[in-house]
Amino acid sequence: MRKKIPDKLYEIIVYVFYGVLATIISWGSYAVFEKYLHLGIILSNTLSWTLAMVFAFFTNKLRVFKSKSFEPKLVIREFISFAASRGITGAIELVGVPLLAKVGFDKPFFNLVHTFNLEKIGVLLTNGIYSKIAVSVIIVVLNYVFSKLIVFRKVKTPDSDEEQDFQGD
Repeated sequence: MRKKIPDKLYEIIVYVFYGVLATIISWGSYAVFEKYLHLGIILSNTLSWTLAMVFAFFTNKLRVFKSKSFEPKLVIREFISFAASRGITGAIELVGVPLLAKVGFDKPFFNLVHTFNLEKIGVLLTNGIYSKIAVSVIIVVLNYVFSKLIVFRKVKTPDSDEEQDFQGD
């Protein structure tokens, strides 16, 4: 099966798979923090983002972009650039989720939950959850671009056509 899928498509499929897992971690922990621990939208969002970011670093490094080297200089560069790029998209999320929630983005979805008598599924009425979903779509695309082009980029070695992890200077 694997041999039939081109490498670039396979990379995207694996990225989406681990991205879905990171998203589940983010959304699930957000719901726990906000709805059950009552930490508020901003703190809940910050904590859920942090958990998902740490998970994503390791899965992106090892499984998606196959940066297997643990040479300290490379790992430090990767982690700093990963954290910085996720910081950019994290800032978009940290501002975007509360902003959308404040302007009432979630209200039509809450109305649908009430219309279909789904109130018993408490997570569907979590404050800001639909705003979080909408912002997450944008974040996924940006995170892939940053990871592919900046964080885990590969360079061709001068003596061959093989690619290796970018070490930087």
